[in-house]
Amino acid sequence: MPSSKSQKSEMEEQKRNIEEVDQEGDETKVVEDIHLVQLPNMDHYERSYMHKETVTHTIVTRFNFIVTTSADGYVKFWKKIDKGIEFVKNFRAHTGTINGIALSKDETLLATFCGSDKSIKIFDVNNFDMINMIKLNFEISTACWIFKSGNSKALLACSDKQSSDIKIFDAKEQDSEFQTVKLHNHSVCLMAYSEKFNTVISADIKGIVEYWTADSPHKLPKGLKFKLKSETDLYEFAKNKSRPTSIQFNKDESLFVTMATDRQVRIFRFVTGKLYRKYDESIAVATSFHQNMDKDKRMEDIEFGKRVANERELEKTTQFYTINAIFDESNSYILYPSLFGIKVVNIASNKLSRIIGKADSSLRFLNISLYQGAPKQQGQLTMAMLASDNPNIVETQVTDPTIFATSFKTNRFYLFSRRTPLDKGEFGLQNRDIQNEKIIKDDSAANALKRAELPRSAVVHTDLGDIFIELYPQYAPKAVENFVTHSKNGYYDNCIFHRVIKDFMIQTGDPEGNGTGGVSIWGEDFEDEFDPALKHDKPFVVSMANSGPNTNGSQFFITVRKCPWLDMKHTIFGRCTGGYEVVTQIENLRTNIKTDIPLETVKICNVSIK
Repeated sequence: MPSSKSQKSEMEEQKRNIEEVDQEGDETKVVEDIHLVQLPNMDHYERSYMHKETVTHTIVTRFNFIVTTSADGYVKFWKKIDKGIEFVKNFRAHTGTINGIALSKDETLLATFCGSDKSIKIFDVNNFDMINMIKLNFEISTACWIFKSGNSKALLACSDKQSSDIKIFDAKEQDSEFQTVKLHNHSVCLMAYSEKFNTVISADIKGIVEYWTADSPHKLPKGLKFKLKSETDLYEFAKNKSRPTSIQFNKDESLFVTMATDRQVRIFRFVTGKLYRKYDESIAVATSFHQNMDKDKRMEDIEFGKRVANERELEKTTQFYTINAIFDESNSYILYPSLFGIKVVNIASNKLSRIIGKADSSLRFLNISLYQGAPKQQGQLTMAMLASDNPNIVETQVTDPTIFATSFKTNRFYLFSRRTPLDKGEFGLQNRDIQNEKIIKDDSAANALKRAELPRSAVVHTDLGDIFIELYPQYAPKAVENFVTHSKNGYYDNCIFHRVIKDFMIQTGDPEGNGTGGVSIWGEDFEDEFDPALKHDKPFVVSMANSGPNTNGSQFFITVRKCPWLDMKHTIFGRCTGGYEVVTQIENLRTNIKTDIPLETVKICNVSIK
């Protein structure tokens, strides 16, 4: 919603726009403009396809290939065909969750990266083959190709999650660090490259945005209409204590659109750095919008309440950071997922043109990509061929606009086209979900078996002696699996007790040793596991440390007293059954007053699983 108007006028305009969208099925429907016809327009998705785990990203290339990734580290290649897609190839690229994917400007190279396994995999898109692997000595946050088409070097910029450094590699070489760029004061979370200006836009976790040339010495590029950032609107994110989750250029690279953690969609002019458009998709504005709509046009209040609750849950997960906004090929429209569906906004008229997928109310779409090509076209057509009446040539020019979308907590990705599922005899609303993966029929039985197989005791060997722990896989299976796997893999070896508070608890499990590090075995935070049977009702309870709901990683603590205020806030996964004196010794160590780090280092030597 445009921020330049009052909230009331915004609501009225959005209301009119929604009413126009709802009239699309009428016989009196106004003929769509030439660009809008090249976009999907359905309330329901046409088909969906599966991964084994949650689908995280989708990307489309002009060569009719689609790539999807999932939380279990798999990369799948698909081919766009006349109507829909077909499967091509599957890779187990990473051992953890794929944090992101990057497509080169010439769309021939694809990079997937994973923070937990500290690796980047490089793919030849047209041959759907893995051609290189880069092992890193740091946990990667994001990556971006920064070379022009035809360049002999395939330069890939990668940011370090634990520092402000940006490392540049030649992806055609093995582990060859090319350069290090130091422009930010905090870890860089996002980058985008303009081939036209040979310029990288980077944003860090504090919302600071920088422009810099892809070539050394990586200074502010020429051709811009500003010399100081204060002359631009690039401080917009930092001022609002947010950071972008996506940056994408339009086709001529004169504009770029961002989605951000404050739920604002912003469009900037590249050469001036000035804000061109801004749309507010916050929960507060969405709620006001819903309340001000005519009753016969708006969704049921109960349904809207469910969606809002889902949004609040989404904000606590890593999937929130995959939400993006994109341009269509005409540069006339932006598309982005919202609480109501996938919005299509005309940026010239500043109006909402339609909402796609609004009837699939159980799905919250997140990461989208857009295909606007002609699947049957092979190569460039001559003027004579275009002027002919040959029906075979005419058929090759038929486009099939399709949106590919991931959804919150689902292992499917969804296809929206200009065809309704009811257009197809064998594919209706009941049969549009393609079963392209084997289904575990009794998931509850499988989980019960997994819980039964998990170990039930461990011994933490420290400098001061052994701590014996009884584990609770029956109550906290994920926390126990995480602890056991990390222990067996040596993840906790040499971890210090980095936080000690007398008469409260001792904390460890951070390889960084300062309380800011550590990840789960899945490469991302996992959800809390609470059970009324487990309470912090006595000393020596073993619980997961966190920074809020559903943010469990690798750190854990042992209490030394009753702590009822921790109940239903920290996942209990065990209790000490021995070694109480060791816990007490650590509790009584002298500590730094400001950091609670013991002045005498005590570390975990290793953990034995029984």
